Amino acid sequence: MLLELDFSHETPIYLQIRNQVVMGIADGRLAAGERLPTIRALAREAGINMMTANKAYALLKQEGYIQTDRRSGVTVRAELKSGGAVPDRIRSGLRLLIAEAKLGGAERRALLDLCGQIYDEMEETE
Repeated sequence: MLLELDFSHETPIYLQIRNQVVMGIADGRLAAGERLPTIRALAREAGINMMTANKAYALLKQEGYIQTDRRSGVTVRAELKSGGAVPDRIRSGLRLLIAEAKLGGAERRALLDLCGQIYDEMEETE
């Protein structure tokens, strides 16, 4: 797993890891059932503390993106949700992003077009 971590960015490292794993699953770079590095291996490869790697994996597990097993290690969940309604936590995050875009001067049509474009890009790479 190749991560691009920015140690000078305001986003905490564990969230950068979480976000990149989620993006990798969404765009098909990480397939269902694919093994991820152990916490120790992730920490060593990324040059981070094991507690930071553990925090990222704990969050990903809590959100249902990965599963852990003592024998098979950490894997991308095989039965990821598909279709259906947008979860509340996504809705609230999207509400904030839209508010920031609106305050930044983005027009409704441009924002909707951008959302569609990004969604399409993720489907193309699957």
